[in-house]
Amino acid sequence: MENQGNKLARFSFFSRPIINTRPSANFTLLDTYNYIVGYQAKEATTKLRMIGDVKMAREFKAANFDYCTFSGVFSKRNDKNLIEHSGLLCLDFDHLKNLDALRAQLLEDEYFETQLLFRSPSGDGLKWIINIDLSQTNHSDYFRAVANYLKQTYSVEVDQSGKDVSRACFLPHDPDCFINQNLL
Repeated sequence: MENQGNKLARFSFFSRPIINTRPSANFTLLDTYNYIVGYQAKEATTKLRMIGDVKMAREFKAANFDYCTFSGVFSKRNDKNLIEHSGLLCLDFDHLKNLDALRAQLLEDEYFETQLLFRSPSGDGLKWIINIDLSQTNHSDYFRAVANYLKQTYSVEVDQSGKDVSRACFLPHDPDCFINQNLL
């Protein structure tokens, strides 16, 4: 399924902490790319990756990282307050054994064209943003189909929380973030 990059896709951006459920702005994938390769989250990302305790790391991330809802624009972050779906799906891979190999495979996937791909705040996962066609099915069914495809094709599990259209995605610093060239 070859898709062209969608320069018009917009979604909500939220300022930290995670308990803030009112969006600060609408972002595009290019805005997000510039944020991730920029320095806004560099210090927080470095500090998070030095925290060894899982609970402390989770609390630090919730308090210190801005985030977005890639799948849509919201008046408030919950599924009932979706204003408009972006046509994007964020797939989250946690605690990967071979992150670089999966990154390369996703970038070369024959069915889904990568729009944005970056390392998770913890450093041991990936966030993969792709276009989806909601004229085919709803968000959560599309998520399940892609997750099943990824499990069958690459033997990787996707974080199941991505089925929620209002799923928050923390934005780290990643100078190696990939952006689809059609978005530039």
